[in-house]
Amino acid sequence: MEEELLMIPGPVPVIPRIRETMARPMIFHRGDEFAQILRESVEGLKNVFQTKNDLFVLSGSGTCAMEAAVGNLLTRAMGARAPELTVVTVANGKFGERFTEIAERYGGPQAVTPLHFEWGTGIELERIKAALESTPNAGIVTMVHNETSVGILNPARAVGKLAKQYGALFVLDCITSIGGDEVPVDEFGADIAIVGSQKCLGVPPGLAALSVSEQAWEQIRANPSRPYYQDLVSHKKSMDKDQTPYTPALPLFYALHEALKIIAEEGMPNRIARHRTMSKAVRAAITENGLTMFPKLNEVSQYSNTVTAVNMPVDKGISDSELRPGMRKRGVVVAGGQGDLKGKIFRIASMGNITSADILKTLEVLEEVLYEKKAITRKGNGVAAAREILT
Repeated sequence: MEEELLMIPGPVPVIPRIRETMARPMIFHRGDEFAQILRESVEGLKNVFQTKNDLFVLSGSGTCAMEAAVGNLLTRAMGARAPELTVVTVANGKFGERFTEIAERYGGPQAVTPLHFEWGTGIELERIKAALESTPNAGIVTMVHNETSVGILNPARAVGKLAKQYGALFVLDCITSIGGDEVPVDEFGADIAIVGSQKCLGVPPGLAALSVSEQAWEQIRANPSRPYYQDLVSHKKSMDKDQTPYTPALPLFYALHEALKIIAEEGMPNRIARHRTMSKAVRAAITENGLTMFPKLNEVSQYSNTVTAVNMPVDKGISDSELRPGMRKRGVVVAGGQGDLKGKIFRIASMGNITSADILKTLEVLEEVLYEKKAITRKGNGVAAAREILT
């Protein structure tokens, strides 16, 4: 297969060093060798999370960990009785709304107070505060830190502070920010924080990890309707023996173990700076070419540092059906909009182990397509603006 340059918010390109380690022979998953891989991987992830809390690696995608977080905290709905805890779900994009769907599946609609904001707009802290004050038994707040569906970074620290102020547990989806941005989950007050393997960590899809605070454990242990495969109590018992409760996805653990070595070699400050510089370069090129960013920021929100969401320049005579396929023909894949945003935006990711050269190639290809469709009158301006930032 001819390899394309994946500039989408996961899966990201996997560099040869990580791919090659996945070809290692299978090992006994209850033996000392796997125990060492798991133990070292968990310690490496704790450093990336900046957490002292318990941490577990699940064989499943980021959504698996989202469900594990909600399912372990929220008692399943039983008939018409009132739930013991209710969940305030903060959403300004597709993945924030996924938390609402999961919570309703476990606790029923009566257990959820959905707090929806227009996709791509900054959340309003006063609305969250009002929801916590008015929602009976509001014991859990969920939010996506880096909402890749719209390219916006939400104020995790401020929302975590509000959750603690009202005695609620804070569940934070950091699936696309941990490993690529500054995410001190303990300082954010995250009782459960989540990451996915195929994003900023640079690993193939199929693993997720989550950290669990002491306060979260109190609720988890008291919950009689925890999931089976994702039961965090079972994971903790196994982790105490450096094992997983069920058969782990061994090649993916090999990959994670190697990826964490690469992260340690680069150093998290350098890795964060690289991600921020790359996204800044993409934004500069977008502006220079006369295109506009999609997110509508407020005083507490920022542009994502791992994916850039851009309004589709239909006013310049080019549509989604022309722009993205045109780029793919030239070997570069970028993402489109989701849900109601299909055809309205496109998204360029800058996460994982991609390089400045990958960014410049992507921007060159974007300009070629825009120029071909007469959406810009000259090639090179955006690339020059990006190169100035990257060098």
